[in-house]
Amino acid sequence: MEGELQSSPPSRRSGNYQPSLWDDCYIQSLSDSSLIILGNHHHSSYYHHLLASLDTVREDFLVRSFKNENGSFKVNIVNDVRGMLSLYEASYLSVEGENDLDEAMEFTTKHLSNYLKEPLLIHPSLVEQISHALELPLHWRMPRLHTRWFIDAYERQENKNQSLLEFAKLDFNMVQSIYKKEVKEISSWWRSIGLSGDEFRFARDRLMENYFWAMGCTFEPHFWRCRKEITKLASIITTIDDIYDIYGSVEELVLFTNAVDEWKITEIQSLPNCMKTALLALINTMNDIACAFSKEKGLDILPPLKRAWGDQCKAYLVEAIWYNARYTPTLNEYMKNAWLSVAVALVLTAAYLFSEELTKEALNSLEFYSDVTRYSSMVTRLYDDLETSTDELQRGDVPKSVQCHMNERNVSEFVARDHIQQFIKKYWKLLNGEYFSNFNLEESFKRYALNLPRMAQCIYQYGDGYGKPDRETRDRIISSLIKPIPL
Repeated sequence: MEGELQSSPPSRRSGNYQPSLWDDCYIQSLSDSSLIILGNHHHSSYYHHLLASLDTVREDFLVRSFKNENGSFKVNIVNDVRGMLSLYEASYLSVEGENDLDEAMEFTTKHLSNYLKEPLLIHPSLVEQISHALELPLHWRMPRLHTRWFIDAYERQENKNQSLLEFAKLDFNMVQSIYKKEVKEISSWWRSIGLSGDEFRFARDRLMENYFWAMGCTFEPHFWRCRKEITKLASIITTIDDIYDIYGSVEELVLFTNAVDEWKITEIQSLPNCMKTALLALINTMNDIACAFSKEKGLDILPPLKRAWGDQCKAYLVEAIWYNARYTPTLNEYMKNAWLSVAVALVLTAAYLFSEELTKEALNSLEFYSDVTRYSSMVTRLYDDLETSTDELQRGDVPKSVQCHMNERNVSEFVARDHIQQFIKKYWKLLNGEYFSNFNLEESFKRYALNLPRMAQCIYQYGDGYGKPDRETRDRIISSLIKPIPL
């Protein structure tokens, strides 16, 4: 096989991806001045985190408080704008079988939309909140971006608490300074491992977008390790994904997959240099992370990392074989592989292992792959497919969920997209159910599983904000990672 690979090199495709919007020089120039501002103007005792707990209000109380004895929504609820807004947001926390909350979602969406048709009848701040909620419910939003939006919205309110507003701005800017330091460190690492040079022009260089994604999933300062290591992981995932989708022949990809599965760099001499470089970067980076963890905690996280990477590359290989055979799977067949190929399972496994809360007992009880992982993967995959499938087909890739359903059912793209949207709602409910009922998993891990599809929705809300970073993605990165809130 090695002789064949050397004698007849395959033609190489290009993804025609735009270069990174954020080079290392720019990243290293980011200022951390907000930390100085905080230290100079406010005594440290003033700065502390406000802890608030939000009880999960179950369906029987939440909905029935808005319904009469006949099971219909009370007439006067329509006049309670804030109550309608709260019920609308709560309806997105539903799990399968909670039909009352489905009714509440439909009811409140209708009436909140009607409010916007006569905006002069309600307070401007409520108009802003309703528009924001109808665009996307809070439960589906990236938390850190919503925080940034809410601070601006609160500042426009007439009855705002100025001290609370100032505290919120200082808190946001201080945490943002931590992010800047982290992304500087990771950018230096990224330039050192050799995956951003000319021979990788076919691949997406998305370090800043990967950090934005990692930060969106674990924004709290004390999760610094998880943010940094997940960014490294995601950056390598992106390069290897493009090797499978665009660059490698099936024969080369089989060799690469076997090398990852066996965690060996032998017998890959026939592979192109860029594939060798990518394999070395993968193995060396994961080994380094695992070694540091072993020294600090006495825990060996490498075996589950190796397994997760092996599963990931096998899923990539399936799609590469499908593409080269010009095969269109059924939607069910596609999803059985796609929930894994989207890399959420790999990221969640790594997030579990990189947690500061990891113990020997938790490591030994790691489950490959729990329902919460599968449901998070499904939602993320479907968000991705809705906005990237057209470009990826033009570039040369396996048909995605939309095209699989069109081909299988002989329906229009419009009908297929609506079907996928219904799937997204279904898997959000299943994910909610796991979040509320699975007490065997750490809360931080379950939150990460919720935040991954939120980040997917954020990145793909207006198109492929990852493959083709648009103005919206750029502005969101700037507002959350780069530009402090004016004090």
